[in-house]
Amino acid sequence: MGKKEESENQVKYYRLEEIQQHNSYKSTWLIIHNKIYDVTKFLEEHPGGEEVLREQAGGDATESFEDVGHSTDAREMTSTYLIGELHPEDRPKIQRPGETFITTASETSSWWTNWVIPGIAAIIVTLMYRLYMTEE
Repeated sequence: MGKKEESENQVKYYRLEEIQQHNSYKSTWLIIHNKIYDVTKFLEEHPGGEEVLREQAGGDATESFEDVGHSTDAREMTSTYLIGELHPEDRPKIQRPGETFITTASETSSWWTNWVIPGIAAIIVTLMYRLYMTEE
């Protein structure tokens, strides 16, 4: 294995604090799937506009990148801007909590809160309507 091959296999790790400093138009770095991309030269070429990249600059853009549904070509293009990876010790710092499901009723509520109260409201509206119609 030659020296050139060894250097190509070496991964450069960046700390989160360093990445967060690259959040300007002069130097724009993004984290996508724990990989660091310097997209400064790509800002003006980005089809979605440079604002989209600037909003995520210096931070984790994984969710935004995946939500857009980038094409295969766009995903392949990312390798052009790859400069390293997030240091393994900093990876837990950017992990997002799992999805939380919001419910409108607590587990201790009974069936009547879902059926009886709307039923009573419907009866009251019906009686008021009938009273209004009989007065005319």
